Amino acid sequence: MTPLTDQLPAILDTSPVRVVFGPGTIDALGTLARDAGATRVLIVTDPGIASAGHVARVRDSLQSADLVVEVFDGARENPTTQHVEKGLAAARAHWIDFMVGLGGGSAMDCAKGINLLYTNGGAIADYWGQGKTHAKMLPMIAVPTTAGTGSEAQSFALISDPETHVKMACGDRRPPTEGGLRPVAAILDPDLTASQPPRVAVASGIDAIAHAVETAASNRRTDTSRQLSVEAWQRLRGAFPTAIQDSAVADARADMLTGAHLAGAAIEQSMLGAAHACANPLTARFGVVHGLAVGAMLPHVMRCNHTRAGNVYSDLEPDFDTLVAEVERFLRIGRVPIRLRDHGICESDIEPLAQEAARQWTARFNPAPLDVQDMQDLYRAAW
Repeated sequence: MTPLTDQLPAILDTSPVRVVFGPGTIDALGTLARDAGATRVLIVTDPGIASAGHVARVRDSLQSADLVVEVFDGARENPTTQHVEKGLAAARAHWIDFMVGLGGGSAMDCAKGINLLYTNGGAIADYWGQGKTHAKMLPMIAVPTTAGTGSEAQSFALISDPETHVKMACGDRRPPTEGGLRPVAAILDPDLTASQPPRVAVASGIDAIAHAVETAASNRRTDTSRQLSVEAWQRLRGAFPTAIQDSAVADARADMLTGAHLAGAAIEQSMLGAAHACANPLTARFGVVHGLAVGAMLPHVMRCNHTRAGNVYSDLEPDFDTLVAEVERFLRIGRVPIRLRDHGICESDIEPLAQEAARQWTARFNPAPLDVQDMQDLYRAAW
């Protein structure tokens, strides 16, 4: 295939997050961090990333720039306040002045959560929402090792309450130069995504595809977000089948990585919709992997929105039937279980799931307003 990422779209030139793209660019991390004022750096990651050898490479790059480096590898999938608290203890013990989030969206979210509490104090719940901070965050560089969430482009951290399982979205939209939560830079090195286990590549890829689709239809979309959504979709639709079926194809991995970043940047502009609102309780309550939960719900949400709000997805594809068929083809290629019963969900679970889905923040940005009964109908369609 011919990669689209030979040249990143000009729209990224306006992003407050500096994007450094290309194979081997991870080796520039130390210089980038030093130039951004770092002296004592905390790497936030997880054990899988460490075992893949990425932590050692990142540490070497930082140390070669004469920086003091500490590692917290306690991030986990869907990070909770407990993970953040453990990382906060590591940050305080080493008097850090800079952060690196290395891994998937969970590692980057955990790093952001640590950053919030290290600089502003209190508890994560204090920052649920946006604009509730009072002090500047530490500068951070994000290094995604999966092509999925696009968290490296965003000013929000998603941190779960371990008791209620509620995902708290905590945001600070100030530019990075003014102490906001967005990273000062994102290193998109497609070499790092070659180590993704196949199941991770599928789940993260489906999540990125859902981001492009839902941001394209959001009731808060802007001219900028629409351009980002289209750019993301073009890369993801062409790269996903190849990237999943043959991870050795570097061009496909490159387009997946930049497509995921573009979709993440679109979220920053326009937010998501009901597929994510329905997916979050499935993950929180039943442990369904986020990308797979979104994938199971997305075609049903798309059909509901098309019926009620018209072809709100026309930026991506003029013919709606063609678009939803392509999304379903991606699910088949990834062998994603598309029935909720295959994820262990019982029919009796649908009503409480719908109650929770209707309360999700992303639900308010769906192009068609949906109430609890509508959410039940979506879950039943997917069950």
